[in-house]
Amino acid sequence: MVKVFVSGCYDILHAGHLQFFEEARALGDYLTVSFANEDILWKHKGRRPSLPDDHKAELLRSLVMVDHVVAGNGERKGLDFEPIFRELKPDILAVTEDDQFGELKEILCQELGCRYVCLPKTPPKFEPISTTAIVNRISGVTEAPLRVDFGGGWLDVPKYARKGGFIVNCAISPKVSLQDWPYEQKAGLGGSGAWALLNGKDSVQSELDLGVGWQDPAVIRETGVCVWKSGEKPRLDLKRDGAFLSGCMGLLWTGKQHDTPGSVGFERDYDLIERAGAVAKEAVMTESIAKLAEAVLMSYSAQLGEGMKDLPKIMGSVARKYCGGGHGGYALYLFPSREARDAAPGLVAVEPCYG
Repeated sequence: MVKVFVSGCYDILHAGHLQFFEEARALGDYLTVSFANEDILWKHKGRRPSLPDDHKAELLRSLVMVDHVVAGNGERKGLDFEPIFRELKPDILAVTEDDQFGELKEILCQELGCRYVCLPKTPPKFEPISTTAIVNRISGVTEAPLRVDFGGGWLDVPKYARKGGFIVNCAISPKVSLQDWPYEQKAGLGGSGAWALLNGKDSVQSELDLGVGWQDPAVIRETGVCVWKSGEKPRLDLKRDGAFLSGCMGLLWTGKQHDTPGSVGFERDYDLIERAGAVAKEAVMTESIAKLAEAVLMSYSAQLGEGMKDLPKIMGSVARKYCGGGHGGYALYLFPSREARDAAPGLVAVEPCYG
């Protein structure tokens, strides 16, 4: 009989775990699953398990491909199963190819004469999900703001990042939820980042996976008016509640959906974009609508330079630009006062969202 052994936290069982167990079981005739017990999980990861050890063990035992379940209590990080492993002397230790402790496990197998098998990633039967993502789905937000940006857009895309550059944006209300979405789709307002957040996903990584930047989910999670340092990951430089923008922003639907991923490779004036970000930062620091309008107009000039169509002028507005980089969606119009904004026809009134 060929005995196979696997180990992990398995804190919240999901389909990815089951697929791994099935593939490991297929390597032999008898599968032992080891999970780190509550004390070890706390020691190594600083958190309590979602289920008591006896509940977790019972769930694992109920799986048809699992023959034996043990709770690891070893002190070595990544090798909490070691004492039981030495006692049981299985024939095979199976791991996934992204196991961060794979090297330690392979050394242990060499010492004990056990076969070390690294299972390659196979196409998942279901969309992959992590334990962290499941927790986020359960405890995550039920509504989220969207965003507008004023200057520095594109400098949040890692390959276009500039040291010393800034991205300046603002979370806006009305908020959205999975049931209520009071905006057009593909609107240039960070909707994909908000959608990922509402579904319990890593919204920053979701945007980076699309080949675009991180600014949308960053400000959606942070709220307020934010100044971010350009770079590969979000780093907040400055934050305000945005009260100086109350009553001063309106959105106009351009009649065309935007496509930021499809526009990433276009030529554009990154020097002008960087200067717009610097001016927008100054505007936030001084809470100046006039200075912010200057930054927005610089951003708009960069958009026109890359081929976006001219936006209609609206009486009373002091600046305008496309909200996203995808040649469509909503356009942002900036006004000096609530009275001027509310007198403008055909706009969606939005307000800064803080907290």
